[in-house]
Amino acid sequence: MGRAPSGRGGDLGPAPEPHLSGHIAAALRPSEAQRRYLERGLSQPGGKLPLFDRDGREVPKKTIESCIAHGWTERWVQNPIKPEWLVCRLTEAGFRALGRDPPAAPSRSGPSPGR
Repeated sequence: MGRAPSGRGGDLGPAPEPHLSGHIAAALRPSEAQRRYLERGLSQPGGKLPLFDRDGREVPKKTIESCIAHGWTERWVQNPIKPEWLVCRLTEAGFRALGRDPPAAPSRSGPSPGR
């Protein structure tokens, strides 16, 4: 017997999820697991997020990927020893989703003229 139609044409696979950013992503509420993960970046320089939870267990990849998809986090660096690890940091939308203001960007201007 044949399969029932899925409502999509052809073999295109699932529709890609749109990347949410800015105020839309901040308006969404993270799940409890996402919130626990995101909150760990609040006390770290640059909003760096951990690879392991407070009990030493690896943060589930699904949690990390969903936070990236919502625009709350972004990939930061590639780990050359463990390339499958997702090393991320909070985005401005991530800070807002936690009810916090993003940190101010450091000034890039050099010393004032005449010094």
